[in-house]
Amino acid sequence: MKIPHRITALALTFTTALALSSCGSDPEPAAQSTGDAVTPLVFAIASAVIGPKEEVATFGVAKDQGFLAEEKLEVSTINTDGSVAALQAVASGSADITAADAGSILAAREKGLKIKAIGGLVQNWPWKIAVKPGSGIAAGADFKGKRIGVISLASGSAPFARGFVRQAGLDPEKDVELVPVGVGAQAAAAINGGEVDALALYDQAYQVIANSGTTFDYLPNPDMFQGIRSITFAVREEALTEQKDAITRYLRAAYKGMLFSAVNPEAAMSVGYKVFPAILAGKDAKAQLAGDTTVLNAWIKTATPLTGAPETFANWGAISDAEWSKTQAYTLGAGQITKEVPLAEVWDASLLTGANDFDSAAVVTKAKAYTAG
Repeated sequence: MKIPHRITALALTFTTALALSSCGSDPEPAAQSTGDAVTPLVFAIASAVIGPKEEVATFGVAKDQGFLAEEKLEVSTINTDGSVAALQAVASGSADITAADAGSILAAREKGLKIKAIGGLVQNWPWKIAVKPGSGIAAGADFKGKRIGVISLASGSAPFARGFVRQAGLDPEKDVELVPVGVGAQAAAAINGGEVDALALYDQAYQVIANSGTTFDYLPNPDMFQGIRSITFAVREEALTEQKDAITRYLRAAYKGMLFSAVNPEAAMSVGYKVFPAILAGKDAKAQLAGDTTVLNAWIKTATPLTGAPETFANWGAISDAEWSKTQAYTLGAGQITKEVPLAEVWDASLLTGANDFDSAAVVTKAKAYTAG
């Protein structure tokens, strides 16, 4: 991504952040009181539309299943227009924590925002290039003169699309055209109608389109994308001293929610409808549950280990130095940052020991016992 695009996207953030709105979830019910005060927090969802993804698996389940209440937390949510806006909301104090794109976290830090990543979430690269069957496009080199649909020019799909064609020897600024197409029905219409030749979306977004009957061929990602981190929890730097205990408790509740969701995705989706009824958009929950569970499960697979059963998952939130190095290199190559950001300035893993201090077996048992309504 060329620097002018990045500057424009970040500049727009300041306007976007002013338009933050409540996502409509009910206030967190009061925790079971033992005399301790309940701590209020605000979680910024890095999306304008609620869907079967991190807000369901971490916040929605943690709220409905009492994980937040157990931690003496009362959490509300706000929606933003994406990772850049969500980070701006946290930096400005409109929110306390968000789950945002790691590249956007690096870019925010380079721009002077006192933001720090504190725990990983999406650990398996979620972005893919998709084409219609019979398109004749089988590799990056085939994209010369083609149009690739991205969510927006300020989204993570744009640098991914540029990186994909660049590794094939093409100039992403001259040889291809990136066309903003959004997600869901809008993106499906763009590729089905011939407006674009391919899409650059993430797994969960493709599953939504597939549920409506559109089929794709997916191009294999080059090895360069392996080990790059995506969605990551982030807070204001000062929160690591002023709110350290509360933020640690939030992470613990969120990772419990992730484990619950990995064990029983259908239960998690059913819970998501209760916490975020807007997901249904007036449709019948029973009719939607199977399709939305498939979508949520596609997202869960990006946020959990590729091997092993959920019962064996551990070290929630860990990000290795090697993964940060690959993420920095990718973000630099995509033009989101102009130089590497010192790791100590952007990453603090000190909360993860406390965040992982919970009874995994109890969460697994609870998830297995839950029957989706």
